[in-house]
Amino acid sequence: MNFQGCPGSKMMDLRTPQAAAEPVAPGSAPSQLRQWPVQLHLISPLAPYFKGADVVLTADCVAYALGGYHTDHLQDKAIAIACPKLDSNQEVYVDKIRAWFDDANINTLTVMIMEVPCCRGLSALARRAMESATRKVPVKEIIVGINGEIRQSEWLTL
Repeated sequence: MNFQGCPGSKMMDLRTPQAAAEPVAPGSAPSQLRQWPVQLHLISPLAPYFKGADVVLTADCVAYALGGYHTDHLQDKAIAIACPKLDSNQEVYVDKIRAWFDDANINTLTVMIMEVPCCRGLSALARRAMESATRKVPVKEIIVGINGEIRQSEWLTL
C-alpha cells in the first residue's frame, strides 16, 4: 500500500521542542499540532509520530465547533482528520486505521465526530478497522454538538 502524496503532503514531525518559545499574545493559544500532514488520505499510518501514540481521528468540522479543541483534545496526541460525507475512497481509511492498530501499535484512538447523522460514518470506519485488526486498542467516541458542547463520550466495544 502506497501512502505517499504530493510535495505539500511531505511528512513533518513537529514534536521536537523549539529552541526558544515565543511569547503568546493575550487571547491566543499556541497550536498543539505535532505533525504534518493531518488529512487521513495524506498521512502514512507508519509515520514515527503515530508509533505508540494516542491518536485523535477528528471529523473536519469538530475543531471549528469545539473552541478548546487544541488544548483539551489535541495536546500530546497525533491526529488525522476526515469527512465521512465528502471524502472519497474511504476504504483506504479502514486500511490506515487498521495499520495504526496492528503496525504502528498506537496506544488509544479517540474518534471525534459532530452530532449530525453523516458524521457517524467516521465512527463506522473506525469500528470496521477495530473488527478486522488483530491487535485490540481502546477506542473512544466523542460526539460534539453544533454549538460546541460535548454531547457524548464513551469507549466503544466490539
